[in-house]
Amino acid sequence: MRVLALNPFHGGSHRAFLEGWRLHSRHDFTLLSLPDRHWKWRMRNAAIAFADQLRAPQVSGLSFDVLFVTDMMNLAELRGLCGPDIARLPSILYFHENQLTYPSRGSDGERDRDLHFAVTNIVSALAAEAVWFNSAFHRESFLTAVEELSRRLPDATLAHAAESIRTRSSICQPGIESFPARGERTSDAPLHILWAARWEHDKQPGLFFSALDRFDRAGYEFRLSVIGQSYRDVPACFATAREQFDRRIVRWGYLDDRQAYRDLLQQADVFVSTAAHEFFGIAAAEAIAAGCYPLLPDRLAYPELIDSRAAFLYSGDSVSLSDRLATLAGRHRQSASLHRAAEPARQAVERFRWQHVAASMDRRVEAIATSAPSPG
Repeated sequence: MRVLALNPFHGGSHRAFLEGWRLHSRHDFTLLSLPDRHWKWRMRNAAIAFADQLRAPQVSGLSFDVLFVTDMMNLAELRGLCGPDIARLPSILYFHENQLTYPSRGSDGERDRDLHFAVTNIVSALAAEAVWFNSAFHRESFLTAVEELSRRLPDATLAHAAESIRTRSSICQPGIESFPARGERTSDAPLHILWAARWEHDKQPGLFFSALDRFDRAGYEFRLSVIGQSYRDVPACFATAREQFDRRIVRWGYLDDRQAYRDLLQQADVFVSTAAHEFFGIAAAEAIAAGCYPLLPDRLAYPELIDSRAAFLYSGDSVSLSDRLATLAGRHRQSASLHRAAEPARQAVERFRWQHVAASMDRRVEAIATSAPSPG
């Protein structure tokens, strides 16, 4: 099969997803992309930009069996701007995230949400032959939000949108790479705690640092790595924490070297998430596969990620997180292997290895390309 893949925001997990699939797929990919910045402009302009790219001589002469796009694409606009050879391709829309249930930064909550982008997601899903979500939590929260939005609108335009999208939707979790076996840790070194996420409000870094402050004041020794991509507006709690925990820091900031990132995952003992927004949890899945003991909030897609294994979930507040860290520090100090204790979590994420995921996605692509009717 010949897959035309268009990625309007080619960076981070969006880029890793397509690169991982291409590497492990039996299909042929032609990938066109735009840089991972100015996401609002990407959503407004991507269809125009890709329509221009598809008219370029090196692409216009190629033929394809299926079109794959991600959630920052306005698929309906793209089909209207492209020639019939592209517009008629059976299409797959992949939701890494969506703009209808992404947490609002403003104090007025939903009143601050720009519904233009949310409606773009809905229209794109209605224009696709197949809609893939990266978790069941993501699909259900999105479709519930579509139904709620339809009841707020001045007419019944979206009254049946959620059910229409559901009938063509499925769950397709992203893949992760394998990690070499990890040796046993010595209890001589303090517990190494890792927090890895975008340095933004929806990942709730303040909750993490509050729990860490309480843990620190209780007298526990630990080492700390805080990594992730940062943008223009970095929450102030990072600078405060950098100063407070300076003597404990192993790594701090963004790791642009993939091997250095993998090495750090295999060095850490505990991976912590405090996210208020997570549609899948690729960093958590990779850390678990690398041998970390996960502490994940009991919400969002996390229970699904680890098959609801309660030992790796906490209630989601800073006090419960601090208490769980204290328990793990005690076990670590007494030479109890956190690596062995995390084995059930590693078994749970085994299904996300790329060799499994890519084979499943390839089969789905074949079914869509051979059976989906042409639009219009």
